[in-house]
Amino acid sequence: MDHCALNVVLYGEDQNRWTLTERRRSSIERSPTHFRIGPSALSWEGDTLTVRINETTAPLPSPVRGVVRLHPVAIENRVVTLDAAGRHRWSPIAPCARAEVELETPGLRWSGPAYFDTNDGDAPLEADFARWDWSRAAVPHGTSVLYEVTRRDGTGLSLSMKYDAKGGVEDFQPPPHTELPRTRWWRMARGTRADSGHPVTVIKTLEDTPFYSRSVLATRLLGQNLTAMHESLCLNRFRSLGIQWMLPFRVPRERR
Repeated sequence: MDHCALNVVLYGEDQNRWTLTERRRSSIERSPTHFRIGPSALSWEGDTLTVRINETTAPLPSPVRGVVRLHPVAIENRVVTLDAAGRHRWSPIAPCARAEVELETPGLRWSGPAYFDTNDGDAPLEADFARWDWSRAAVPHGTSVLYEVTRRDGTGLSLSMKYDAKGGVEDFQPPPHTELPRTRWWRMARGTRADSGHPVTVIKTLEDTPFYSRSVLATRLLGQNLTAMHESLCLNRFRSLGIQWMLPFRVPRERR
């Protein structure tokens, strides 16, 4: 509770905005339907998750203000354990959803498909995992998700799932693995899975950091050409002293 933050990221043609300010316990309020993090808050209003954003970017300060409303199409209750000891869990709460974005600063407004999941655990991620790759893509009548982890003990887990917009999930055989080009600046390794014989293209790299990348892919899955949101996380890099020293420049901490 002494390390809570709301991460908001906007990607544009000319400028991106990133906010992730850590708040202390004194700035947190929590109930079954409400979670306040400093000047921002998340709350369930009926069947809608409303996120009221009042944040400042870092390292160069710029305001991000507005509201995001997430409307789940179907709620998923299954929880997936990611490690043998059961210390880490993942659950896509609303793999099929719709979002309405109304920002005052910068002045932006749009709506479209959305996705809402959660990771939680009883130990630091870097204690039990070396890396992971994850992606999701909208498919007809649902959402496909690929989740692949490499554990510290050398074992791995590969998940391939299709979530139906009417509710329910279908597991399918993980397709062949394919390596993606490393990121330009930090040379982050990236990988995914796709239908056999079909190359995967990186349309755009959205985040290129020393230990994390976020990308948009053109891929083929379940016999369909798809556009996927993809992320890679290298926890070996994350736990290095050099990276830990750099983090406060992108993840500032409130002073009181």
